[in-house]
Amino acid sequence: MNKGAATILAVGLVIGLAALGSLTGNALLEAKQWERSIVVKGLSEQEYMADQVIWPVQFVEAGNDLTALYASTAQNSELVKQFLVQQGIDEETISIGLPEITDKLAQRYGGNEGIKFRYSATQTVTVFTHEVLKVREAMKHMSALLAKGIALSTESYQARTEFMFTRLNDVKPAMIEEATVNAREVAEKFAQDSNSTLGKIKRANQGQFSIFDRDSQHPHIKKVRVVSTIEYTLVD
Repeated sequence: MNKGAATILAVGLVIGLAALGSLTGNALLEAKQWERSIVVKGLSEQEYMADQVIWPVQFVEAGNDLTALYASTAQNSELVKQFLVQQGIDEETISIGLPEITDKLAQRYGGNEGIKFRYSATQTVTVFTHEVLKVREAMKHMSALLAKGIALSTESYQARTEFMFTRLNDVKPAMIEEATVNAREVAEKFAQDSNSTLGKIKRANQGQFSIFDRDSQHPHIKKVRVVSTIEYTLVD
C-alpha cells in the first residue's frame, strides 16, 4: 500500500469513528432523557344512582302449635306480598322463601324454663328489582304492615337491603379519560415548575375501580372512584 492510500484510509477511519462517537453520544443523551420521568396520579370520582336492589322483608311469628304457625306465616306472607304490589312493585320480582322454624324445647342447651312459645318462625319475602325508587318509596310505608300485626325484623343481617350499581362498564371510558386528563394536568404543572417539557407516556396503570355508598343514610347513591397512575418522560 502506497503512502497516499494509507493516508486516505486513516482519514476515513478518523471520520468514521467521529461519526460513530456522535451517534453514540446522541443515543446516550436520548437514553438519559428517557430515564428522566415523573409519576403522577389522576383521580375520577362520580356519583350514580343504584340500578338494582335486593330488599328482604323479614318478619317473625311465634306459637305452640306448629301447624297453626305455618298457616299464620303463610297468611302474613301473602299480606306482605299484597302490600308490595300495592306499592307498585312488579309481582314477578317478589319471591316468598320457606320459613325458618326454631323449636326452643329441642335446643341442646338448657335455660328453656318459662318459655311462652315453643316455636318461632322467621319468614322472608324478597324483592329483587331494578325499580330502586319504587322500593325506596315503599320503605316509607312499612308501618302499614305493623298495623296489621306483622312483627317486622329489621335488625337481622339477613334483612339488610342491598343497593347495587351494575353499569360500571358503561361509565368506565369517561372516568378513565377524566383520570388521564387530571394526571396530565398535574404532570404539566410539575414540568413547568421544573423548567422541563412534558414528553410521552412511559407507562400507565388504569387503576382499580371501587364502588361504595355515599354515606350510611343514602346507600342507594353510589360513589364510583378510580385512581390512574401514569409515568411521563421529561425533556429539557
